[in-house]
Amino acid sequence: MAFVAITTMILVPASFSSVNSSLSIIHQVPEGHVGVYWRGGALLKTITELGFHLKMPLITQFEPIQVALPTNQVKNIPCGTKDRVMISFEKIEVVNRLRMELLYVTLLNHGVQYDKTWIYDKIRHEINQFCSAQSLRQVYIEMFDQIDEKMKDAIQVDCTHYALGIEILSVCVIKPTIPASINHNFEQMEEERTKVLIAMERQMIAEKEAETQKKIVLAEGNRKRYVYGS
Repeated sequence: MAFVAITTMILVPASFSSVNSSLSIIHQVPEGHVGVYWRGGALLKTITELGFHLKMPLITQFEPIQVALPTNQVKNIPCGTKDRVMISFEKIEVVNRLRMELLYVTLLNHGVQYDKTWIYDKIRHEINQFCSAQSLRQVYIEMFDQIDEKMKDAIQVDCTHYALGIEILSVCVIKPTIPASINHNFEQMEEERTKVLIAMERQMIAEKEAETQKKIVLAEGNRKRYVYGS
């Protein structure tokens, strides 16, 4: 029985569950991750790289932490605009990484679920703050191309101040879903706006052609006066 128990502790994959993680002796750190360890509930400063490693069963717990540019997808974020229109952001992607020199401090202060507080919850809060201060037209059309950068800066400010090792590399905000009736009105407005821009462009071209023709006539008149001396 002792042999079976020892064999089980050696061979049980550490990734099955937290129970298996505490029982196993051999564990694997997958690609793009590092291994971190707890003993008696206390986070150790030991950090292991890719590959197989040994640890003390039952006493030491292991957790793989992704450090190779994880992408967090925050989905279905409802929010209300300043003009009281409810919209929903289907998906926002946040690419981040943990700075290795601050990994221990980040996990010590915020745990392995650090991204729930500083990315998932934070992005929801910032999107709602942004929407509540803008009209639907500003959010959906006029300022939409600025939201990515605004979200990135807002999250990074707090991550730098509180979370230390979390670096926000990019944020990608997918166009929000708006009420169908309002969307139809926006489409009509954009269609009319496009027509106006086309008309203005044609008018500018006509004015330039008229100006060019005027210059040609003037130049021709000057040439004749020079040739005939009149």
